[in-house]
Amino acid sequence: MASSTSLPAPGSRPKKPRGKMADWFRQTLLKKPKRPDSPESTSSRTSQPPSQDRLSPSLSLVTSPSLPPTHASDSGSSRWSKDYDVCVCHSEEDLVAAQNLVSYLEGSTTSLRCFLQLRDATPGGAIVSELCQALINSHCRVLLITPGFLQDPWCKYQMLQALTEAPGAEGRTIPLLSGLSRDAYPPELRFMYYVDGRGPDGGFRQVKEAVMRYLQTLS
Repeated sequence: MASSTSLPAPGSRPKKPRGKMADWFRQTLLKKPKRPDSPESTSSRTSQPPSQDRLSPSLSLVTSPSLPPTHASDSGSSRWSKDYDVCVCHSEEDLVAAQNLVSYLEGSTTSLRCFLQLRDATPGGAIVSELCQALINSHCRVLLITPGFLQDPWCKYQMLQALTEAPGAEGRTIPLLSGLSRDAYPPELRFMYYVDGRGPDGGFRQVKEAVMRYLQTLS
């Protein structure tokens, strides 16, 4: 008895559903053969340094540490080679006048550094050595010449110490004549011009200008 199932004709192939056939073609076209990594490509990838774009933002913003700010003393000026700009020499009875002069010089826009013996001398230090050290460590010396100054042997010693560098230190010793006539001007200072303290400011402005002129020669 013949079977009712029909056989496919010779040379013909079973047909796939169109949907499955399309999926098969799509998968076949999209698949790419994997290429094994060669030793050369692997080594080149590992030895290549990371580009700047791959660095993290925190690393790319790192900068070298900045140098510390320089002090004014590093600017090359010889002014800072000494501790003081002015050493004020005065008699004990003229302490108030000396303090007023120092306040004027230190309070001006120039901010001069002054040495006042009773204020700045080292406690316990020898008076003579302290004064000599102050004269050495000051650019200029102001001699507050008054009647009390001329009568005080200690003030005369200060004047002579200040004059030891006079031949080679023009402009460093500044006499301020106060309460005296020109005839009473010490003969040891006759080769120097003095500041007349009879003005409204006691000659303080001229003293400051004289000190500043000398300091400008140091820069």
